[in-house]
Amino acid sequence: MVAAAVSVASAFSLNAQRQVDDAIPRTFKAGVDLVSLNVTVTDTHGRFLTELDTGDFSIFEDGVKQDLAVFARMSAPIALVILLDTSGSMQPKIKTAQQAAVEFARRLRVQDVAQVIGFESHVRVVQDFTNSVPELEHAIRSTTSGGSTSLFNAIYIALNNLARAPAVTDDALRRRAIVVLSDGEDTSSLLPFEETLDAAKRSDTSIYTILLRDPYEVHLLLRENEGPFVMKQFAQATGGRAFVATDISQLRGIYSGIADELSSQYLLGYTSNNRKADGRYRNVMVRAGRSNAVVRTRPGYYAPRKDPTS
Repeated sequence: MVAAAVSVASAFSLNAQRQVDDAIPRTFKAGVDLVSLNVTVTDTHGRFLTELDTGDFSIFEDGVKQDLAVFARMSAPIALVILLDTSGSMQPKIKTAQQAAVEFARRLRVQDVAQVIGFESHVRVVQDFTNSVPELEHAIRSTTSGGSTSLFNAIYIALNNLARAPAVTDDALRRRAIVVLSDGEDTSSLLPFEETLDAAKRSDTSIYTILLRDPYEVHLLLRENEGPFVMKQFAQATGGRAFVATDISQLRGIYSGIADELSSQYLLGYTSNNRKADGRYRNVMVRAGRSNAVVRTRPGYYAPRKDPTS
């Protein structure tokens, strides 16, 4: 009986692995020449500074100043994935979480598109990219809870889907973002944290994380595999923000704050002076020419690597 159970479990694991392998390509191909940055600028009190112009920004890559090639202020369209934890532990919170996500979706503009993904043991695209708020609302409210938590699988699939998100025009650039809500650590992903984080670093996507956490757990010593640690890592590596909600009632305000930030961002782009196709990580820093400006963006990117067969 034990041998039979192991055999069945192994077959199930292999089948699940094949499903993930089919759904998730291992290489992200964003713009090879143009480095795009979602940039948030606030003053020291956290108020968004939205009236800056091209001359106010300076971009440095590995300490070398770069020439700004793309600049868009607030009006740049957004491609967004709303990721909702629908695992069994979310059952008593799901209605409130859905309502907060619906109100967030209602903040989308006509030039924006969003996709809804629910994740538990499996990852399911509930609604593909659309700018129809009624369709997004229906998708969010249709999610049901049950199963374990495959957070890393969900983020990886969302990154891949965003890379294929439709543009307004053939030459248009979209800002890309993921907003993920979860109430616990990953328990069932086939993909490890490190591989998922690496994929996030290789994308041009800002990840905003919202972790529902009991108040007494917030101050506990955290291990590297625990929810608050990994959620913070995803946000910091991509220029997003990590939030911890100790009460379900806080979700509305957090989602609203993320919507405010997305509608106040700049899209900056440059072509690196370093033309080496060495695949190395390059550090990026953006400065804004205001004494009280606080700038947040992704801290770097991976250079393209020359195809040895070419």
